[in-house]
Amino acid sequence: MSDTTFAPTYGPVAIPVRELLPWAIFAGLMLMLAIYFVGAEEGATSLIRGTAVHEFVHDGRHLLGFPCH
Repeated sequence: MSDTTFAPTYGPVAIPVRELLPWAIFAGLMLMLAIYFVGAEEGATSLIRGTAVHEFVHDGRHLLGFPCH
């Protein structure tokens, strides 16, 4: 009787660009939207009436160094 053990082989998995590109575009658009709301959604550039968005992202705005006062 032979004592043979098989160890699993690990290696990098190739991800085709065709599968990665839609997710990268989606993430980029979400990031740009988040930066807009944190950095520019106030005053004359406001797309949403009122101060709800400004107050919601107010502390994050200061944390990231965006001036808002």
